[in-house]
Amino acid sequence: MEKVNAYLQITMKIKENDRPSAAKVYFDYREPFLQTIDGALTKNLLVRDEDVQVLHGFDSKEHAAAYLESEMFKEDVAKGLSPYFQADPEIRIFTVAD
Repeated sequence: MEKVNAYLQITMKIKENDRPSAAKVYFDYREPFLQTIDGALTKNLLVRDEDVQVLHGFDSKEHAAAYLESEMFKEDVAKGLSPYFQADPEIRIFTVAD
């Protein structure tokens, strides 16, 4: 496996009773994301009492940024999750320090 050099973190405020439906969107697109998005290496769902995060690992920050402009993200994932948002999601890209 290639080394993760960048992370895309999307933090969402989602009511507890909506989390199973939101998690379905995550699981529906996890494998297609890993199989078809350039530079995609990992994707994890992180759950806390106050929010839910999806942490995506990429080979570069450029590929992480490009995913946000992809049809999968805009037309499938974002549209699928948006009914459950209590606030705008926080989206951040981090690079891994060597």
